[in-house]
Amino acid sequence: MLSSLHIWQTGHRIWARLQAEVAAIMEIPVYLLVMADSKRLFVGIHLPPDFQEVLSELDPHLPGLRWLEPVQMHLTLSFLGNVDSTRQEDVARCIGEVRVPAFFLPLEGVGSFSARGHPSVVWVGVGRGHPHLFALHKHVQDAVLKAGLEPDLKPFHPHVTVGRAKGLSREALQPFLRSHRDSEFGLFKVTAFTLYSSVLVSEGATHTVELRVPL
Repeated sequence: MLSSLHIWQTGHRIWARLQAEVAAIMEIPVYLLVMADSKRLFVGIHLPPDFQEVLSELDPHLPGLRWLEPVQMHLTLSFLGNVDSTRQEDVARCIGEVRVPAFFLPLEGVGSFSARGHPSVVWVGVGRGHPHLFALHKHVQDAVLKAGLEPDLKPFHPHVTVGRAKGLSREALQPFLRSHRDSEFGLFKVTAFTLYSSVLVSEGATHTVELRVPL
């Protein structure tokens, strides 16, 4: 059976040949098409649909707080930013070589990040995480560097973003955070991680699976 990486690589090579043919027909440099074909990439852990639904139902419906659609909920391991098509195959190949044992993660507690003194992100935590989660993060960072990209060097605080705030005060959000500070939402097994592409739209972002890597 063909691996997902092999299928991705085959499709990428076909697309590269098509780009070259289109460039020749249009008499424009190939690099202009490559730049236009860049993708906003990140690596994350997909949440099982039943957990996405549980977190979706937490929505407190506060003015100024946009709760994410269930399908948008995931745990980000590394944000790569815009990657042009010449590097995408290297990224997929290097990330596809990452392996750690499968592990379990809890979803528990609700918190927030702030920007300029106001809540900006509402998240669900993963407790203290799992040693394999931090090992996976390190291996992904190493793979990104091996692919020739600059890894995301921000401190790794694993969480699942569930809401984005704008114009919401701390005082309005605090009762919700207090009521779910110690809430437990279950335990799920991590058996794979995913390379996603993301497109920003007015409603948030749409995510497309580029490569799924089994553990």
